Amino acid sequence: MLASIALKKPEVYESKKIQLTSPILHIGSSVSRLNPFEYVQTSKKVYLPNQEALAKALHKKGGRYLNDYIQAISDRQDIDNLLKDAFGEKWWSTTDTNGELIFPKNAISQKLTEERITDLRPMIRNGMGQLYIPGSSIKGAIRTAIAYYLLKHGDRYNVPKNQKVSEIEKILRSRLGELGNKHKQKSADDDLFMDTLFSEYTLIYQDKRYNGSSQNTDFFRALSVSDCEPIIEGHITSKKGQLIPINLPIVAEVIVSTRFPDYLAKYKASLYVEMVRNVQTKFTLTLDTEMLSWFQHKQGMKLPFHNLDELIQICQEFSQEQWDYEHDYWNDIKNNPRAAGKNLDFNYIRQFYEPEDCPFSMRLGWGSGMTGTTVGLLFDDELRADIRDTCGLKAPQFEAPKSRRAVLNPNGEIKFVPGWVKFKTL
Repeated sequence: MLASIALKKPEVYESKKIQLTSPILHIGSSVSRLNPFEYVQTSKKVYLPNQEALAKALHKKGGRYLNDYIQAISDRQDIDNLLKDAFGEKWWSTTDTNGELIFPKNAISQKLTEERITDLRPMIRNGMGQLYIPGSSIKGAIRTAIAYYLLKHGDRYNVPKNQKVSEIEKILRSRLGELGNKHKQKSADDDLFMDTLFSEYTLIYQDKRYNGSSQNTDFFRALSVSDCEPIIEGHITSKKGQLIPINLPIVAEVIVSTRFPDYLAKYKASLYVEMVRNVQTKFTLTLDTEMLSWFQHKQGMKLPFHNLDELIQICQEFSQEQWDYEHDYWNDIKNNPRAAGKNLDFNYIRQFYEPEDCPFSMRLGWGSGMTGTTVGLLFDDELRADIRDTCGLKAPQFEAPKSRRAVLNPNGEIKFVPGWVKFKTL
């Protein structure tokens, strides 16, 4: 009886638990590079020690241990023998006075390269020192996908005339000179289209109308993206009963390559990056559908999604566009076995991009490049190159983006492309 008279709570939220998987991924932290004092490398592994605890432990050992450590790091020398001398053969199991590991287990990566690592780029960690993916990173990537979608389908969603791609291109061409100013670069897309697409809404809440153009009137407020669960190394069991390793922390050599005018691959640089292989984690998407209904665009533009399935489909479409572009790029590039001492063989990358249908939902984090972090693919090729030459590194007569990043496996083969992630609703 009570159940029949109970008021039904309105369903104003739609929430989905999403499983995120990725072949290989790097999300940068606020510290873009570590100095040699901040990590220790051996032939097989890279350790990020508790630096204060390590310094205290070396000091406690007395003698010249601490000074020798500092000198060795300054000279970029191997300190493996010094640590063995100070703490024994299993120096990585040394603890501080509180019994805590000086080399925490969640800060140890497999080293996939025989090269000596310099300027290590660390991956972001949470407050517990665990690798993770911030919800803000995912939400930012979704926002770019939404902007791309609205601009591409301007007529379908009544995108204001002055925000159509052709109009934006005209303005960009007329303002290219201004984009040389780094301060103006940061807000250029906001002024051109992002504010109109996301913030220029009127809110109707409790029969009152609220005007303005700010983050308060940004319809993306209705979407919440949680941080991913910590990326912890482990195993899963396949359908055939096999144990499959997941969330493997690695430090790999990333090849930055471009091309010569005849499309022969050109080696540009090597970067050493803390990444995760076989990523498998979870996060939650929550859409406040009632809040979304409050937003009415000032110029009559329609909202691009009304539920999470539509939102995910928009991300998928953006991924397909990037996938097709990357497929064409890599098929134009010629291998170069003698590129400044590197064998630039991209056969594995071409195989990766062989499927016509993009198997991924989004490209995320470091390595996504210009095509993944901007709406640049909507613009004329020549204009996109002009923007690159004005705002970034100049590469006249070449397409934009010109360079790519690819990851070497332990055999020194160019095997992986960073950043592609797949969503699965649980």
